[in-house]
Amino acid sequence: MTQLPIQHTPTIELLYKGYADRAKDFRRPHLGASVIGKECPRALWMDFRWCSDPRFESRILRLFESGYKEEDRIIENLRSVGITIYSRDPTDGSQINFNEEEFGHFSGSVDGIGIGFPEAPKTFHVVECKTSSKKLYDKLVKEGVEKAKNQHYCQMQIYMRWAKLDRAFYIVCCKDDDRLYGERVYFDKDLSDRLVEKGRRVIYTPTPLEKLGESSTDFRCKFCDHADLCWGKSLPLVSCRTCAFSTPEVDGTWTCGRGEKKVISEFEQKTACEGHVFIPDLVPLLLIGADPEMGTIEYEGGIINGPGFVLSVDLEKEIMKRNKQS
Repeated sequence: MTQLPIQHTPTIELLYKGYADRAKDFRRPHLGASVIGKECPRALWMDFRWCSDPRFESRILRLFESGYKEEDRIIENLRSVGITIYSRDPTDGSQINFNEEEFGHFSGSVDGIGIGFPEAPKTFHVVECKTSSKKLYDKLVKEGVEKAKNQHYCQMQIYMRWAKLDRAFYIVCCKDDDRLYGERVYFDKDLSDRLVEKGRRVIYTPTPLEKLGESSTDFRCKFCDHADLCWGKSLPLVSCRTCAFSTPEVDGTWTCGRGEKKVISEFEQKTACEGHVFIPDLVPLLLIGADPEMGTIEYEGGIINGPGFVLSVDLEKEIMKRNKQS
């Protein structure tokens, strides 16, 4: 029997549109523990600086939702067999959140803290729940989380550090057949120290960090949200975090250095002002110079980015215009 083609009816399109309309802002205010294990330092830096919009399609947004729902299901499964799981802050019902004590901007929320696991009934564990495709699940079973999913491994190391625990329980559901995988993870203080220092570099280095890929065709760059920006094919998004005048402070705030130094709210960071000028390292043009008094930066071709000249929101169009004229 011939298989009928998949039909995207108006109803399905409406459902997909609903996911797009309800999509959360991708710009999280902090550097999250869930991403600190990412290999490429520059990609992490660009994540934190809101350089590129991942623009997930609706199907992927729905897939994320399925993963969140599975996390809740796993927590209830654990409770149903007598394992005590603390998954919410009793004061307000929010997820249990931790922050790095040494400096601001680095934080994350655990899926839960649990006790009563048969492997070690009297030991508290950080609980991390995930879902996986069959291919990655089988790799995980064969190699273990440290090798197969190192980013998850690093995430748990940071959570154990913050929660002051020395064990984590990692549990994964295979999306293809509902198999469950469980693994106890031990705290590695040296690794957690290195990850914290990595986070410090990402947050407080004012210019893009080193890139992992060796060329624009490097397979490690293929699925990166920042690939075009990183290899000089596009400009970053306009926000205070891509502006040369903004600074992340140790207390967890951001400040603007235009005029009298002031704290910038999260809303202001996202909208930016007309005084925005790009961090020069993010602009694929030869830097000529800067005028500190005017607060402008000049590039090759007589392009000046800043108030009274080319605004950041218009810079890409100006570059294209100059390229066509040359």
